[in-house]
Amino acid sequence: MTRSVARRLRLPLRAALLASSALAAAPLCAQTADAPEEQDVIPLEGIVVTSPSYETEDTGSYATGLISVGEKEALAPREIPQSTTVVTRQRIEDGDYTSLDTALRQTPGILVLDNDNGRSSIFSRGFEFDYLYFNGLPAPLSSIYGTQPDLSIVDHIEILKGPSGLFAGRGEPAGSVNMRLKQASADFGGYVSATGNTFGRGRGEADITGALNDSGSLRARGVFAYENGDGFVDKQENGVLQGYGTVAYDFSPATTLTLSLSHMERDIAPFNGLPTDADGNLLDLDPDTTTAADWNDFDNTVTDYMAEFEHRFDGGGFVKASGRFSDRDVDFLYAYAGSAADADGNVNGLSWLARDYQEQSLALDVYTSLPYTLAGLRGNVIVGADYQNVDSTLKQARGSIAGTYTLTDWDVSGVPAPDVTWSSDDDSSSNQYGLYTQLRLSPFRDVTLIGGGRLTWYDAHVTDNATGTRSDEQDINGHFTPYLGATYDVNDWATLYTSYTEIFQPQTERDRNGAMLDPREGWQVEVGAKFEFSNGLNASLAFFNLEDTNRAVADPVTGDYVAQEKVRSRGIELEASGEILPGWQLAGGYTYTDTEYLNGASDGEDFSTYTPEHMLRVWTKYSFDTGVLKDVSVGGGFTAMSSFSSRGIEAPGYGVVDLMASYDITETVALQLNVNNVFDKQYYSRVGSTSVFNFYGAPRNASLTLTTRF
Repeated sequence: MTRSVARRLRLPLRAALLASSALAAAPLCAQTADAPEEQDVIPLEGIVVTSPSYETEDTGSYATGLISVGEKEALAPREIPQSTTVVTRQRIEDGDYTSLDTALRQTPGILVLDNDNGRSSIFSRGFEFDYLYFNGLPAPLSSIYGTQPDLSIVDHIEILKGPSGLFAGRGEPAGSVNMRLKQASADFGGYVSATGNTFGRGRGEADITGALNDSGSLRARGVFAYENGDGFVDKQENGVLQGYGTVAYDFSPATTLTLSLSHMERDIAPFNGLPTDADGNLLDLDPDTTTAADWNDFDNTVTDYMAEFEHRFDGGGFVKASGRFSDRDVDFLYAYAGSAADADGNVNGLSWLARDYQEQSLALDVYTSLPYTLAGLRGNVIVGADYQNVDSTLKQARGSIAGTYTLTDWDVSGVPAPDVTWSSDDDSSSNQYGLYTQLRLSPFRDVTLIGGGRLTWYDAHVTDNATGTRSDEQDINGHFTPYLGATYDVNDWATLYTSYTEIFQPQTERDRNGAMLDPREGWQVEVGAKFEFSNGLNASLAFFNLEDTNRAVADPVTGDYVAQEKVRSRGIELEASGEILPGWQLAGGYTYTDTEYLNGASDGEDFSTYTPEHMLRVWTKYSFDTGVLKDVSVGGGFTAMSSFSSRGIEAPGYGVVDLMASYDITETVALQLNVNNVFDKQYYSRVGSTSVFNFYGAPRNASLTLTTRF
């Protein structure tokens, strides 16, 4: 490595790590000082009552009994009338996933357009996710700024597919991704792990949690992760530092306050993909081929402050108030091929892009959930309000560097970094206020009807700092978003469901009168079935039809915009996760997606050409508990997708096999081996344009992880 993330350690991270270390050390001191004396214990027979847990850590399962994405409380998956997927902590560890995009590459129904780790674009049903949720609170997501969290701090990932506007307000119709962050436990525990891989990546993690007082009403957790190493592409480097601390205090058995701090830094030498030939044909090159300059650099810091207060009522209701403030600072300068490759494999010049981006965002949410009985009918009502603010400053410049560069012998050692002069300097600000309610009603024993609505107020503007001119002003008042759903429990393990959901997305284009266009409107109808078997296996089947209307399209004569374009995404999803037989875990699914324009010049053509019609993701693991292989686990996965394209560049479908094996050396020490792309398949995982964003998938690689738990 020519650079180290450690040299970029900033004061906020030091503060976060010191806080994490202090939180982590306290349980050790408490346990040493207050260890009780041994006493005679009379064993009593009792009744063991089990209930679903929202946390997935230490369950060893690929399934969960509770999920909250797209909702305001943790529910059984069968109670949510939309497609949902969970990536549990066990699945994250078995796959050696360290960033959100690496985990979602193996998740059914999710498409990841590859880039540097933490900078990939994430899609569902033909649309890109533009927000992430942390413990139910939203934060803007933009792939170019690399703000995806490190997974060391995450208990599990929840994905809801399709519009989720009831509790979100504005956004893309892709759905919602919620990161359930690790919570402090009164039980002392933790782990330390070290990983190395064949690309030269090194990684270490430490995690400790426990009580800070005798009763366990005050508890804390600290997590630290550090990673540094090369990618498989020449000149590509990836570095991450992650610190996380959380403290929870029970004022009473019914009242809890949780405070959390997360700080992450990324230090990357980025790679922006390969060119094609002049006709848009993909090139046959070594996967490690680069188009980067020696001075390519990407740095960001992300600090999140979170607070949550919850009071639980007798009878099952609760009130919750939560908030998140995020501060993000990103700067980068990188070069890439300036043209398609000619017949000799040369590109004409380099293009470069530089940005300096700061963003502060605030999310507040307060609501109550109350069960009720009315005229003999049981149900639940949720009423709440939320607020979101995003303020950002973006300075940008781009340019080109003359020269001829050969892909098979890339030499840019004599190319100096450009002297960057910002060509634009803009401040952006947006505010969203919302009021929402949801009502669940069970008119019959096995039937639940769900209805809800939301009113959203939204305003935004952009200010050119060079001129002081405000533009792109938007003002949306009282936009109504409905929600309808129903579930029918066929028996104890099967549920049929249907739902109608909406979401809206403001637009910045203007019509011929200079007025801002109305927002895009996304709506979806979904019907399906969900299954929850007694052995811990969940399964689902869904049919969906999603339309996005009012999309801006330019008048070919005047150049003015009109909100007339319509697109549709429809398909089928089949998914299963959990324990098939004792010791045998499964997580996988098949997705069929058909996207097309419904009007205009492109009527009938695919609108999301990068979304394959067919995607298959399957991962399974078996753990031996007897015999010669006792304490051994073996697993493997298969990822396949049909062909896809972008701007006329066609990529063939592909299939990749991954394997893993682990051995419990002792009750607390384990060794795990992961081998990815076992058969060293050479394939393009993403295509873009004739000059950029064409990425090879990673060639065969292996990682070895040693973990000690306590």
